[in-house]
Amino acid sequence: MLNVPSQSFPAPRSQQRVAFGGRSKVPLKQGRSLMDWIRLTKSGKDLTGLKGRLIEVTEEELKKHNKKDDCWICIRGFVYNVSPYMEYHPGGEDELMRAAGSDGTELFDQVHRWVNYESMLKECLVGRMAIKPAVLKDYREEEKKVLNGMLPKSQVTDTLAKEGPIYPSYDWFQTNSLVTIAIYTKQKDINLDSIIVDHQDDSFRAETIIKDCLYLIHIGLSHEVQEDFSVRVVESVGKIEIVLKKKESTSWDFLGHPLENHNSLIPRKDTGLYYRKCQLISKENVTHDTRLFCLMLPPSTHLQVPIGQHVYLKLPITGTEIVKPYTPVSGSLLSEFKEPVLPNNKYIYFLIKIYHTGLFTPELDRLQIGDFVSVSSPEGNFKISKFQELEDLFLLAAGTGFTPMVKILNYALTDIPSLRKVKLMFFNKTEDDIIWRRQLEKLAFKDKRLDVEFVLSAPISEWNGKQGHISPALLSEFLKRNLDKSKVLVCICGPVPFTEQGVRLLQDLNFSKNEIHSFTA
Repeated sequence: MLNVPSQSFPAPRSQQRVAFGGRSKVPLKQGRSLMDWIRLTKSGKDLTGLKGRLIEVTEEELKKHNKKDDCWICIRGFVYNVSPYMEYHPGGEDELMRAAGSDGTELFDQVHRWVNYESMLKECLVGRMAIKPAVLKDYREEEKKVLNGMLPKSQVTDTLAKEGPIYPSYDWFQTNSLVTIAIYTKQKDINLDSIIVDHQDDSFRAETIIKDCLYLIHIGLSHEVQEDFSVRVVESVGKIEIVLKKKESTSWDFLGHPLENHNSLIPRKDTGLYYRKCQLISKENVTHDTRLFCLMLPPSTHLQVPIGQHVYLKLPITGTEIVKPYTPVSGSLLSEFKEPVLPNNKYIYFLIKIYHTGLFTPELDRLQIGDFVSVSSPEGNFKISKFQELEDLFLLAAGTGFTPMVKILNYALTDIPSLRKVKLMFFNKTEDDIIWRRQLEKLAFKDKRLDVEFVLSAPISEWNGKQGHISPALLSEFLKRNLDKSKVLVCICGPVPFTEQGVRLLQDLNFSKNEIHSFTA
């Protein structure tokens, strides 16, 4: 509920929101920008009304503070006085008032749980909720009761439990020089995108995405291991093997001690975002205002962002951590444009438009080679299964709404045997705004299944291509199936008005909801 436009979850202003009717950003008064809010928090003004005291808040006390000029909200056990923030909230006062005097955690998670509210509202902190002390589980004792790390049924979500005996489990074994952690997912659609591994010092963390849940192995290792490791997936049985290299060739008596949420299966919507610091390796101009950033993952991380999903970039700006969502792209659409050639599993690329009057992107643009940016684990609900037996793929992109289309194009032209035709309609203001125009034209020349059409809203007089905005006339001509009953998918991404209008037009042209996937830039 903080610092970002209140579009629908999962990603306000990102390329990843499935948009069938999102909410609009509320115009703010002069002097009520994010930067103005940061200045206010640094001014020393008492924003809680408690003169620096932190208190324990009962449910009865919280309920009393439910008015615009006296509004307390609880998020994850901490209570904030958000009254001073009302006029600065891009989603509007009414959005904040939905949680007034109550626990707003669930509402916050639905809208934009990725926002760093602790940093944004630290000067508004009233105190903690008064709760009965929880009885902590003894994970060591719990693991002694189960075989090979089998997850107790009590920790499995009801949704998964209804679907049958698919409880994940883990085991480990060792040689003189290696330790192998084996995760048994009981799923056949597991691949290298499904597993995220981070280990730092003695902390080892492996997140396995299983349907809409996350199975977490989180252990303080009993001995030191080297930074580099390998990950292997046996897709036929849903087994994942993570091979760690011992620093010393000694026998381990046990793998380690459990850390927070170890051996748990948690709905993804209930998990916090985990970040790791990535190093800026290169930055190059793509258009007059768009850059291609290349970030290198730490050697102790395995992370591959699935097609159609996004991550969050986090930077400290004037003492406040600001977070924004972006869709990773490939380093290039064509192999000959990749220079130098870098392994995909250690580098993440982003095409980012720099808004010079903005707060986040100018700071990002000022980073020097070698500087670090925090990158989250992936999120998004696009399923690659949408491509199964696909015959016609239509892509509608406006501006940097092109970013999710990059990996989709690469995948479609190389990994969908049934595909007959891919058509991209790319909307921009001028020719200078077209991202990777030369690459797109060359790719279309090499692969006859691909057609690319550029549409400009403010072209020069010499422009011979199509012009205007998204409209029924443009779409009805463009969206012609290869065969009357061919399986089709339309992906659309751009600014919110473009996307929402496009979805309505597609529905008017009798495309079903299952044939449309909408992202929001």
